[in-house]
Formats: sequence, C-alpha cells, structure tokens
Amino acid sequence: MTLPLYDSQPARRVPWVTYLLVAANVVIFLITPMANFASWYGEGRERVCNTVEFTHEYGAIPKELTTGEQQPLPDEVIYRCGPDGFEKTPWMSAFSSMFLHGSPLHLLGNLVALFVIGSGVEDRLGRLRFLLAYLFFGLAAVYGQAYSAPDATTPVVGASGAVAGVMGVYLILNPRGRIVSLVPPFIVARLPVWVVMAYFFILQWLSLGNSESNVAYEAHIAGFVAGLLFALAARRAGPGRGIAALSRG
Repeated sequence: MTLPLYDSQPARRVPWVTYLLVAANVVIFLITPMANFASWYGEGRERVCNTVEFTHEYGAIPKELTTGEQQPLPDEVIYRCGPDGFEKTPWMSAFSSMFLHGSPLHLLGNLVALFVIGSGVEDRLGRLRFLLAYLFFGLAAVYGQAYSAPDATTPVVGASGAVAGVMGVYLILNPRGRIVSLVPPFIVARLPVWVVMAYFFILQWLSLGNSESNVAYEAHIAGFVAGLLFALAARRAGPGRGIAALSRG
C-alpha cells in the first residue's frame, strides 16, 4: 500500500498531540516484550511465553469485547507456558491495544502515517478534540473488528485503526490536497489526497477474508469510516459550529 511521507499543507501551529502520540507509541513499544530492547523479558522460550501472555493481557480479544468476559489462554499456550496469571478488564484492553505493536516495522508504518496526516488534522480540529477523536477512532476500529468476528480469540494490537480514522477526517477536511507518498516498491510521487485514501480503502476492502494474513482489515475499515462520518457530521453542523469551531481548540 502507499505510505504518506509528506503533507504539502503546512500546519499553523505545533502539533503537540501528534508528537505526544508518536512518542507514547515508541516508548510503550520499547518496554514491551515485542521489542529486542526489553531484555528483562528473557530469551528464547521464556521470551516467547512472555510475549504471548503480554499480548493476551493487553491486546484486544474480540470474544472478550463481545462477551465482556476474560478468555483463558489457548490450550497450546498453557501447555508450553503454563496457565495465565493475570486478570483483565476486557473493555480496557480496547484502549491499551491501540498502543501496542507486534514489530518495529508495524510501529514505523503506523507512526509515519500518523505523523504526516495527524499534524494537519490536529491543526484543524484543535489539540483536545483531536486527541479525543483519535481515541474514539481507535475504539471504533477495535469494536468493528470484534463484531466482525465475535468468537475470535486472537489478540488485536496496533494504532492502525485510529490512524485510519485520522485519514478519513483528513480526506474530508482537505479533499483537494496532495500528499507525497511512497508507492511500492520504490516510487515516490505527489498524489492527490483522494487517490491515496481511495487506494487505502479499496485495498482493505479487497483484502477482507484473507485467511493467510494477520492484518485486521476490518479494523482499518471501521476506523476509516468512523473518521469520515465524524468529519462529515462536523461539517454539517454549519460554518459557525462545525469545522470552523473545531479549529479553535
């Protein structure tokens, strides 16, 4: 998929919330067992077990979100690593999962897109509203994924659903803009915003049902649609109360 690299529309003020979200995701990743930096989780089998238990404890498991009940670790995990020793509140994992990533590449892709797109959206919405909207999009993405597969027990992690929501807002706020993007494998092009966003959405839609992928495409779609609806609702509120009012926050 295309990766946004640069937004040609300059922000009018420093996007502190975007910077904070990027920094928070990086710091949290570095202290999780998914990062090689976190040596205190052990090595080999011990680290694998700690990683699996960590993702089940703090990741969003669809069946837990749809039932409200914590699920036991899979039998094969219990056999290799022992029984789980944690208790979790399922709905809280919908928040914590937004700040977890399975690998450095997973983290990098999400944060580059957030940094490029988030700055412009924060500039238009205002800092507090942008933060609340980001969290809302993340929740919409996680629960969208959960209700698309309510019996699934594989943890869902990553900021991509929330970032997809920010992308949806950006499309409505700046439909005629252009974004410098990386087009695989090595092409850098200045593309219209609607092309980048349409390509993203269509790719997610066409990838639904891909059993060989561990990407939460439903979460991306749910987050993106939530962002579109949020921005459209804000615009329909009228110039005195909608987007114009949001830009004062």
